[in-house]
Amino acid sequence: MAGAAGYIGGELLRLLIGHPEVEVVGAVSSRFPGKRVDGVHPNLRASTDLLFCSADEVGECDAVFLALPHRAVMTQIDHWTQRAELVIDLTGDFRLDDPSAFERYYGEEHQAPHLLDAFVPGLPELHRERLRSANLISVPGCMATSGVLALHPLVEHGLIETGAGVQIDARTGSSGSGSTAGPANLHAERSGAMRVFAPTSHRHEAEISQHLGVPARMTATGVEAVRGVQTICHATLRPGVDKAAVRRAYRRQYAEEPFVRVVAHQRGIFRYPDPKILLGSNFCDVGYALDEDTGRLTAIGALDNLVKGGAGNAVQCLNIRMGRPEALGLTFPGLHPL
Repeated sequence: MAGAAGYIGGELLRLLIGHPEVEVVGAVSSRFPGKRVDGVHPNLRASTDLLFCSADEVGECDAVFLALPHRAVMTQIDHWTQRAELVIDLTGDFRLDDPSAFERYYGEEHQAPHLLDAFVPGLPELHRERLRSANLISVPGCMATSGVLALHPLVEHGLIETGAGVQIDARTGSSGSGSTAGPANLHAERSGAMRVFAPTSHRHEAEISQHLGVPARMTATGVEAVRGVQTICHATLRPGVDKAAVRRAYRRQYAEEPFVRVVAHQRGIFRYPDPKILLGSNFCDVGYALDEDTGRLTAIGALDNLVKGGAGNAVQCLNIRMGRPEALGLTFPGLHPL
């Protein structure tokens, strides 16, 4: 695993160390080579004696996870494909299949455009069959995963107008900025703030558009939480679509999915998806509300950005690719109260 000292890397280590059929043979960190893993990830005390290592110390293995900074993997991909048959990338480098879209959203030319089509999106709910034989997997961004899963039943069953696209309001906790985030994420600056950091053109909107085939526009706001993502997605129903049709679409789409739960209750504190009760879990809760008189529909998705929005989704893809039970090592349900 490369990038093992970051927040996503720590979650990968937590899940993989506890996985009954995985042996972690290398935890790569350029900042802490030779240091104990549990010195950086104190929650892993008594769980592992691993030391961080350099990339050159990693030999051949069955699979490698890349949790490096964005734009780093595309310059190192050849190194890692020589180390492992299966490469699972958790960065944004291979999420978009159009090099011009990558340049627009990431601000530079892609360094390995010939491989963009080779990566299979690490989103089991949409690409499970392709993942069974994939050797290159790109895990989507956290807000993209939440938004896609919230909207997918509506698009798949033809229930919304797609010409005008969808509008997404995404809220995220501070861990989404990574463990080396700058001054904007100091406690003194972040505490009490609801900071709109991407009013337009957030890179995850490109992923949502690509996965759904529908134009997406997204605003992203940082809120006073450490973990968690919630996406509020606005769309217009097609004429004649009612609440019963929407309910059927969600139930049918996700009836057999192990990590997507439909949450749209009439009463209760958590009657709509809320990331608070999902922290540490690999679940994505999705729900909806609609005004049949106006045809306005709001779809809601929630997840833990570090788990179903990152490390957990990656392990889920590993299980599928290796022919293991999909939920292996991923059954923690979250905590309440918290």
